[in-house]
Amino acid sequence: LSWSVAGVGDAVVVGGFFQYWFPDVPAWMPAMGMLLTLFALNVLTVRLFGEVEFWFAIIKIVAVVTLISVSAVLIASSFVSPTGVTASLAHLLDKQAAFPNGLFGFFAGFQMAIFSFAGTELIGTAAAETRAPEKTLPKAINSIPLRIILFYVLALACIIAVTSWQQVSPSKSPFVELFLVAGFPAAAGIVNFVVLTSAASSANSGVFSASRMLFGLADLGDAPGIFRRLSRSSVPFISLAFTTLLMVLGLVLLFVVPEVMTAFTIVSTVSAILVIFTWSTILASYIAYRKKRPDLHASSVYKMPGGVPMAWFSLAFLAFVLCLLALRPDTRLALCVMPVWFAWLAIAFQFSRFKAVGVANPGHR
Repeated sequence: LSWSVAGVGDAVVVGGFFQYWFPDVPAWMPAMGMLLTLFALNVLTVRLFGEVEFWFAIIKIVAVVTLISVSAVLIASSFVSPTGVTASLAHLLDKQAAFPNGLFGFFAGFQMAIFSFAGTELIGTAAAETRAPEKTLPKAINSIPLRIILFYVLALACIIAVTSWQQVSPSKSPFVELFLVAGFPAAAGIVNFVVLTSAASSANSGVFSASRMLFGLADLGDAPGIFRRLSRSSVPFISLAFTTLLMVLGLVLLFVVPEVMTAFTIVSTVSAILVIFTWSTILASYIAYRKKRPDLHASSVYKMPGGVPMAWFSLAFLAFVLCLLALRPDTRLALCVMPVWFAWLAIAFQFSRFKAVGVANPGHR
């Protein structure tokens, strides 16, 4: 569900970006078209997923590096935009740059940060399929903070330095707005295409990951056996079709809430709650692992900094973010609805356990 919801969020964003060129087109149409296209690509072959992601990644990297380079030139030349704003690093030091909406506005951004950084936990699942995890995983994990600094922090600093925080619109892509404010509308159109492909890339990962997780659950007996079926090209077709159907149904939200940003906030909040749950189970598992297998931890060559105290601190932080979701009406809605899903999970888990006991001991039933 977490990846399916994230895919819906990305599809909503694609619909919003598409309206940059065609404002009269309903957002649900390009969003649905993108999901169906990704379904078709994923049906063909597993290799095609990697090929599509490779080109999506290249486009994103080139775009971010270009944005940083252009921003550096504008700042160095003290460029004055048509709106009268002079590009300067001094904008980063404005009194309200970090807290334009006060402390609670700052805290409200945590929900979006949790949603944005979802997926980093999947690096752990790669351990089972990695030839030399002791060497490759530490290298990959250590590079994550550097990538966050480059693609998030530095890019955001460039946007604020060129346009100032007052010019940043919450309903539009800040990447696109930077080039519009700087007086480069043609470049803004190109960047809009880039951020659209970025959202499509994220949705592609969601389609792929959700369908494989559903296949894995079916393989373990925790989901209906029909989701275990493979196509001739070794693609879990039923799982893929069901996952895509869930995402398409999720787009009904755009009929209920036509405003793209409002719909995205609701979807991203649901996703953030699910990510918090996922990370909480990971941290709880780590604490249990340290308690039950201290010998394995002692022999590990790559230990988690801070150990168990850091795990408890992280759990407390996640609980804090969960409380923050109750502060705003648009995030509070998702917070109130999500307990229904977890209640269903608890019921389904008990049912599957009962069924497993019955299969193992027919006389017990």
